[in-house]
Amino acid sequence: MIEQLLEYDTKLFLFLNKLGSPTWDNLWLVITHEATFVPLYAILLFLLYKKFGLKALLVFVVLVALMITFTDQITNVFKRGFQRPRPCGEVDLIDHIRFIAVRCGKYGFFSGHSSNSMAAAVFAGLMLRPYYKNLIFILLFWSAVVAYSRIYVGVHYPLDIFCGLTFGAIAGFLFYKLANYLLVRFKAI
Repeated sequence: MIEQLLEYDTKLFLFLNKLGSPTWDNLWLVITHEATFVPLYAILLFLLYKKFGLKALLVFVVLVALMITFTDQITNVFKRGFQRPRPCGEVDLIDHIRFIAVRCGKYGFFSGHSSNSMAAAVFAGLMLRPYYKNLIFILLFWSAVVAYSRIYVGVHYPLDIFCGLTFGAIAGFLFYKLANYLLVRFKAI
């Protein structure tokens, strides 16, 4: 059963990865780079400050730092626990994929980019939903694009992405609930 699922996962990865072309490679390398979306995070923090104030912003900054650390470390626990090689690290696949990433890394289950971007999207989208109703959909789309970039550059299977997005959504929701509790507890709103 697991072998069949992994076989389908590999086939879907090969299909999606081969959709790329040299024309778009630089765009996807920019999208997959961690520093690319720092301006987006700054805008989201500004919107949180604008709607909730300075005291709440301090709570948000601490929580977001904890949330990203949490998702990142749990991702590493899963990677070391499952030890599933990345597609770019598979000897049988390397001649059949478009590997354009800067480096490969050892293990890939599950994707840290996917979990971190989804956690940030869910957290910020839910916090700002009363003020910007459609922002959460834009952020979810952004997270999906970041997640797909990992397949495009050849470093993650679709199952890595799906599990990363799922874990990130759960983490983002839990930290959203924690933020609401702390804002009331510390009278930050």
